[in-house]
Amino acid sequence: MNPLRYLLPSLLALFATLGSGHAAADDVLRIGSKRFTESYILGEILKQTAAPYAKTEHLQGLGNTAIVFEALKSGNIDLYPEYSGTIDLEILKHTSTTSLADINRELAPLGLGAAVKLGFNNTYALAMRAADSERLAIRNMSDLASHPELKLGLSHEFIGRADGWPGVARRYGLPQKPVGLDHGLAYEALGSHQIDVIDIYSTDAKIKSLGLRVLQDDLHYFPGYDALLLYRLDVAQRFPQAWRALQGLEGSIPATDMIAMNAAAELEGQSFSAIAQSHLQHAKAHGAAHGAVRTGFIDKLLGDGLWRLTRQHIMLVLLAVGAAALIGIPLGIMAAFAPRLRQGVIAVVGVLQTIPSLALLAMLIPLLGTIGTLPALIALFLYALLPIVLNTCTGIAQVPEGLRLAALALGLRPWDRLLNIDLPLAAPVILAGVKTAAVMSVGTATIAAFIGAGGYGERIATGLALNDNAMLLAGAIPAALLALATQFLFELLEHVLVRSRVG
Repeated sequence: MNPLRYLLPSLLALFATLGSGHAAADDVLRIGSKRFTESYILGEILKQTAAPYAKTEHLQGLGNTAIVFEALKSGNIDLYPEYSGTIDLEILKHTSTTSLADINRELAPLGLGAAVKLGFNNTYALAMRAADSERLAIRNMSDLASHPELKLGLSHEFIGRADGWPGVARRYGLPQKPVGLDHGLAYEALGSHQIDVIDIYSTDAKIKSLGLRVLQDDLHYFPGYDALLLYRLDVAQRFPQAWRALQGLEGSIPATDMIAMNAAAELEGQSFSAIAQSHLQHAKAHGAAHGAVRTGFIDKLLGDGLWRLTRQHIMLVLLAVGAAALIGIPLGIMAAFAPRLRQGVIAVVGVLQTIPSLALLAMLIPLLGTIGTLPALIALFLYALLPIVLNTCTGIAQVPEGLRLAALALGLRPWDRLLNIDLPLAAPVILAGVKTAAVMSVGTATIAAFIGAGGYGERIATGLALNDNAMLLAGAIPAALLALATQFLFELLEHVLVRSRVG
């Protein structure tokens, strides 16, 4: 009898139930945001604006445009802040910008719409150190063509976007080969002279503080990027009062306010929720975002939903490793007793281990049609298989053949021999494999936050977006402590197992 015949359907059903939890709860207005400072802040403003009229949830830092838009189409989120130029050129694949009415005509068949212009234009631009700009006499983007020696560090999304680097390089005839950097780290790399030119948003807070020169788009390549809401058309019917409140944000955020809010997050260490609250309380006052309180490392470590993140992280690890044990141990047993299958099984689970985590998630999201728990669980499950399968196979193979022959002489059936001799003797090795999988999963589970599954990775993603080492540590330290606690619990279990065998 093949145990996979019964275990695999049950496992997939469990994952599907967990993954569909977000989409099924129609009474919650789910707001998404991308993984950069401004999007986090706007997401919080939208959440707090709607909160008095509906139950709201902000799924922070879901990733780039493709991931967040896929989440919107699939119903995992109801709306998120976007930019008109991005919708035109990146989502709808237009070769030039169109009117908002034209955009909505194309979005309508998808059940989507764009509305509520927030009041500022956040276009792309290229920037460099002002001193280098003066020394090399570079004022315009076209001047870069004469300096192929300059090192460009651009965000991964900008490099891949149709309206990003490919188009810029063609329009301006630029010979440089850029390297990909997280947007939050690019400023630090520029300040330390590791790179010379970065892509920026025109509302970035660090432009002035770091003394950067924004290069003129002299060939007028970049279109307008008016901030607005991209939403599911049924939001107005499902949350009428909340939608009316969100419509009231039309034109309420001038560029100066957005720059000030970005600065409050990136330069003053204020939390996104506090910045949003301060802005909404003083929406008519110039520079109102500076009223929020700066948060220190201890506040970041112990506050902002530590228990919620811990619960999410532990749940992901428990379910993924538990499922991997249910599948991996029988696979390891099969591989141990069937030499012809052994190399194939080990090779398959080994190849799964080599797939980069973000690439695997990027493949799973369109395949499953959802973000959040389901793709994260499947990815963690696949990564946990190798140590469990390998250790199970090794542990079973190390059982002395003499004991098996003795069991055969005593008339034990194969199933009884497996339960009473092979598995008990192999148990310490199998348990070591499960321990390895669990400790690895604690660290790997931080990627779940990049697709809205929560966990300590939320803080790590926020820290990357802000280049905030304290926030990074506020996510990394609990993850490290959880990994140590996991290892200690397994070592305690191993000790108990050894004592029971001796006794």
